[in-house]
Amino acid sequence: MQQVRMYTTQVCPYCLRAKALLKQRGVEQIEEIRVDLDPQQRMAMTETTGRRTVPQIFIGDTHVGGCDDLVELDQRGGLLPLLSGQR
Repeated sequence: MQQVRMYTTQVCPYCLRAKALLKQRGVEQIEEIRVDLDPQQRMAMTETTGRRTVPQIFIGDTHVGGCDDLVELDQRGGLLPLLSGQR
């Protein structure tokens, strides 16, 4: 299973939805980077992704995007292969 890293805030409903979907797909551990607690991390997230909104999700070295991007990837059948490293 690929490492999953997610930039989040505590009160973001999209972050909670993304985490729930990942757990449904077998992800047991998510490296969560709370940008509401550390403004430097938000700056790093913005520089890396070009986006300011959360969540920003990485599976392995692949930037998936936000919650809607994750859901779309799952609906296309691409999430499980990416999680397993087949993509």
